[in-house]
Amino acid sequence: MINIHEAKTQLSKLLQRVIAGEEIVIAKAGKPIARIVPFTQKPTQRLPGTAKGKIWMAPDFNAPLPDDLLDEFEGKPI
Repeated sequence: MINIHEAKTQLSKLLQRVIAGEEIVIAKAGKPIARIVPFTQKPTQRLPGTAKGKIWMAPDFNAPLPDDLLDEFEGKPI
């Protein structure tokens, strides 16, 4: 954590640390107010269907739970 005055006087050095992957927190009166983090490119646009054939779901995935298990989730006495 670095105070505002130090951040202003050391900006170039701080940016070199950020380029190296470090995250810098700037504080005012010891209270964090901002973060300087490395810039990353936005991910490429997602394409639907790229996981086709990689995911398996049981045929009864959406079937109701057995009463005894449902009671455990709902906190009802058995």
